[in-house]
Amino acid sequence: MTLLSRLLPLSSPRLAALTAVTAAATLTLGLGATAQAAPSADANASGVAAAAADSPNPFAAAELDGLRARQLTTWHAGQPLTHWVLALDEETAARDYTGGVFFLYAPATGDRGFFRNLDVLASTVKDPGHVVIADAQFIRSHPRSEVRYGDPARPDLARVVATSTIWM
Repeated sequence: MTLLSRLLPLSSPRLAALTAVTAAATLTLGLGATAQAAPSADANASGVAAAAADSPNPFAAAELDGLRARQLTTWHAGQPLTHWVLALDEETAARDYTGGVFFLYAPATGDRGFFRNLDVLASTVKDPGHVVIADAQFIRSHPRSEVRYGDPARPDLARVVATSTIWM
């Protein structure tokens, strides 16, 4: 169980503050090194990159199915900040989704991850276009991470729509 999932019972104002601080820390500490990268560009990361260690893409070592790595530029205090994220690929995002929500799940541990919905972290999103994973640490710390669609309370019954696998 992750620290954030333990803190979810917090009241709304405290959770909102925690979410904002966590998002800022993730962007500043974990992904700030790529801030000087070129403006948004898609990267084909649908396989394990041969030179993953040399790549600025923190997801380069992951084998992706239904996901693509891309750079996303956001503006903070008038300054551009470019960082890497995972999003559903076009084919996966175009499928029909009704009756559930998307959530990030590590099946080996039962841990849940978060999507970045604008500047706020969200445990679930309804729109496939909002499936944006900015937490490279979550992906790297779980050999298999899955984007599932369905009821988060019943992850075993939810449909796996995309995966990230790191072969150890």
